[in-house]
Amino acid sequence: MRWGHHKKTILVLSSILLFFLGSLVVVRCSQPDKKKDRETVNEYVGDAACISCHKSEHDQWKLSDHFKAMQPANDSTVLGDFNNASYTADGVTSRFFKKDGRFFINTEGPDGKNHDYEIKYTFGYYPLQQYLVQFDKGRMQATRQSWNSKDKKWFQQYAGQKIAANDWLHWTGNGQNWNTMCAECHSTDLKKNYNAEADTYNTTYSALTVSCEACHGPAKQHIDYINGSAYKDGDKQPGSYLRAPRNSSQLSEIQTCFPCHARKGNISADLKNSNEILDDYLPEIPTTEFFHADGQADDEDYTYASFLQSKMYKHGVKCSNCHNPHTGKLLIAGNGVCLQCHDKKYDAPTHTFHAVNTAGAECKNCHMPGKFYMGNDWRNDHTFRVPRPDLSVKYGTPNACNNCHTSRSAAWAETAVNKWFGPDRAYHFAEDLIPGSSMDAGSQAHLLKLLQDTATPAIIQATAVHYLSGLPGGDHPDRSVLQQLNHKDAQVRYRAVTGLNNFAPALWRDPIQELLTDKVRAVRIAAANLVLSANDADLIAGLGTAYTNALAELNNYVLYQTDFASGNIMAADYYLKLKNYQKAESFYLKGLQKDPQMNYARLNLSTVYNITGNNQAALQTLEDAARIDPKNDRVYFNLALLYNELNQPENVEKSLKKAIDLKTLNPRVYYNYAILLQQRQQYKEAEQQYLHGLQLAPADADINYALCVLHLQQQNPAAAMPYAATLKKYYPGDQRFFQLWQQLGML
Repeated sequence: MRWGHHKKTILVLSSILLFFLGSLVVVRCSQPDKKKDRETVNEYVGDAACISCHKSEHDQWKLSDHFKAMQPANDSTVLGDFNNASYTADGVTSRFFKKDGRFFINTEGPDGKNHDYEIKYTFGYYPLQQYLVQFDKGRMQATRQSWNSKDKKWFQQYAGQKIAANDWLHWTGNGQNWNTMCAECHSTDLKKNYNAEADTYNTTYSALTVSCEACHGPAKQHIDYINGSAYKDGDKQPGSYLRAPRNSSQLSEIQTCFPCHARKGNISADLKNSNEILDDYLPEIPTTEFFHADGQADDEDYTYASFLQSKMYKHGVKCSNCHNPHTGKLLIAGNGVCLQCHDKKYDAPTHTFHAVNTAGAECKNCHMPGKFYMGNDWRNDHTFRVPRPDLSVKYGTPNACNNCHTSRSAAWAETAVNKWFGPDRAYHFAEDLIPGSSMDAGSQAHLLKLLQDTATPAIIQATAVHYLSGLPGGDHPDRSVLQQLNHKDAQVRYRAVTGLNNFAPALWRDPIQELLTDKVRAVRIAAANLVLSANDADLIAGLGTAYTNALAELNNYVLYQTDFASGNIMAADYYLKLKNYQKAESFYLKGLQKDPQMNYARLNLSTVYNITGNNQAALQTLEDAARIDPKNDRVYFNLALLYNELNQPENVEKSLKKAIDLKTLNPRVYYNYAILLQQRQQYKEAEQQYLHGLQLAPADADINYALCVLHLQQQNPAAAMPYAATLKKYYPGDQRFFQLWQQLGML
């Protein structure tokens, strides 16, 4: 199950006025003709239909974690101690017991009081097992108390965290909802069937657990084909109408495995099942939001974004080269799986510098460092990288050496590596990704290097584009982002389009038409959202059906997410841009009902109230936001803007100063405060505030222009010249500044 807040890119406004299983077996039926073979409608038939031809694979699967992903709770499937056992952790005491042959847990409910809850299903098997409880409106929830299958004891996920009964992460809340967070990857042919208006689920599946058809796709067409005349006549169909057949390509396996082994969001209930993952999903990229700065996994990131960074991926290695796809286990134990390809010399102390049969001599411990997730689930990072303690010394990133030698320093590990292998390390993209992720003045050169180097993995280039588009200043980062719109990899194109939200529409008006008809659905959706966010009726009118079609896909995507707390906010932002304020308000409130701590929803909800003339509600909403998160500088900036509209100058200044005291990185805060000071003729103080803003956004037109005006007010045109020159460099055709340039003799 995916834990933690489901993060998505939420478009928020920066100010008040801105945003089993069938028992069917193979039967030798009468022979259909070839034409009918081709017209067979594909359906899910259940794993029992596969046994007669694939008994060995079926037997292997019955031993796998996939088979045990979800099962009805009974004496043979429940591993936990339900013999009146009790467990106390983080202020909650839970009791586990049986009654009339059924399994129950007495634990804290959504009202903060203990209640008895019946366990309907087991969830997972090893190294931990969770339990599912059925609630109203078709919901099922996963208990926080889990059974440690290795140590045979109860334990609490999120150890040390006291989670309030109304929190999104409480086991009865949206974050632990089976329908939304877990079911898709623990069942087969899942249909979430969420009704946003009633907030209800009618979730269905073809098989309760992860069955044969979860990976190979619906099998009726395959079975009809094998039993039909076309197959017997030698009319071979590649793959025999199955997804990921034997000897599938690397891409086919990735598209089969990674939808459930990636941290990602879904685009639609209508799956295209194409050869491009971004047609159906939006995978996370290795940014510092969930990963370490060098791209190593940090949060519960699964393996997709890690593997795509690796040399293994680059050289065509696929999942089944290492894993038995039916058991899920390694093909060969220990280092043997690596020695299928790598020379025996790498499995010797002359390479590992550790004694044979010790942890330090295992390939995975150096090249696939891991960590525990969900309390006791150890998972190895699939970046397959060389340990770089030197980068740990320089940047503080983790390294495999110190994962084991925890009492030693990174400098000690660097010295050891230098002694063994010499002082020079082969270049790794992390050397530029790490400083590029710092988002400061020196980042741009590192990010551009990653984009220009054809050896950089595409997913790292997508990450570089993401960072580049968010830089506070620099030399035309927009041009570098625009150049990636034609990148062959959809991940990069998608991130380039989403990054353009930070730049003026004039920069991307011309290429947007092609992106609206991109072959990949995620890119089309991003392009439609970009256009919609520009709020330019003339632009939209000129795009015709390309925009209309892409907008329909965007609409489906947005509404599909509304069972998530954050999905409601995304829908609300969408309707706000469409100027449907009633729906926007409704979705903001629904999102806050699912997650009351989601404060950015309050910022945008206050925008809706302001636009619709209800400033009292807008003010109350922002005051609630400040009470819940008093260290959020955006709250105070929005309060300042609202107080200005309410003609309360003292509160305007107080709110701006509060945002500045919180070290805001929003240049508009400093700009607005400087204007206030300038109006009072406090020129020196105003200049300092403008300069603070300019440090964050060196090419900002408004700040540079304001500094020109400030110095001209003081009869100091020489001091205004550098700022006018910046305007001339970045905005040479902007008529707003012609009079200024003329006054300074720059035309």
